[in-house]
Amino acid sequence: MDQRLKDLLALLELEQLEVNLFRGESRDIGAPQVFGGQVLGQALSAAAATVEARVVHSLHAYFLRRGDCNAPIVYQVDRSLDGHSFTNRRVVAIQHGEQIFNMTASFQVSEAGFDHQIAMPAVPPPESLPDPLEGPPAALLERLPERVRRFFEQPRPFEFRPVQGIDPQRTAPERQIWFRAVGALANEEMLHRRLLAYVSDFFLLDTATLPHGTSLLRPDLVMASIDHALWFHRPLRVDDWLLYAIESPSASGARGFARASVFARDGRLVASAAQEGLVRQRQRT
Repeated sequence: MDQRLKDLLALLELEQLEVNLFRGESRDIGAPQVFGGQVLGQALSAAAATVEARVVHSLHAYFLRRGDCNAPIVYQVDRSLDGHSFTNRRVVAIQHGEQIFNMTASFQVSEAGFDHQIAMPAVPPPESLPDPLEGPPAALLERLPERVRRFFEQPRPFEFRPVQGIDPQRTAPERQIWFRAVGALANEEMLHRRLLAYVSDFFLLDTATLPHGTSLLRPDLVMASIDHALWFHRPLRVDDWLLYAIESPSASGARGFARASVFARDGRLVASAAQEGLVRQRQRT
């Protein structure tokens, strides 16, 4: 297995301290705080460790405080419900004695029912698109703020193929991005859903900046996730190409909102996501 994937899988594996109590390590990916996808993935790992024979179908989370990349995170699980078909768990993430995150996740016994979905957008295949996060030109790296440059220089367990590119231009608030893990993974549904939770925090909030001619690449822009929701509709594999079709219906009050559909390459709608976050432009002096 690719070493970048090994490191990510190790990051999502937690140490059990006590019944319903787990501890996870933190990882610096070049952001000024712990990456939100890491906390999502680890919290889902903690919840799943207390559930048997059911798979997660939705999660709803709030990011309360910035996480410290240099300290572990403790996850406390509340077993809210063990019902006939559904199981519910609430997870609180604690660092330095304070809550930095909380999440509620719902798990379900597999069963059949009605089945319909929207169509996947018509986009170019991923093989025809470049990966802008795989070694940006040196001239571009030199112009980027240090925090952004460190983000690009970190080893990445996923590869991305944006359909529209990532240049900050005034465009419609929508984009499509192909992504997949950099290597093959075991055929374990819960593993792939944990990894989708991790990677779902990329690109969502950025989409809210597109109509304004700015982006995370700008040093005067402050962005941070406030809440995050994810629904799993059908079986999926993150080691095969998935299409992240994102749109931002609104930005106001220093907050941006984005929602997305995740399609498998064969057109199946496998998941949906939504996020609201802080989008604040610092006043220039």
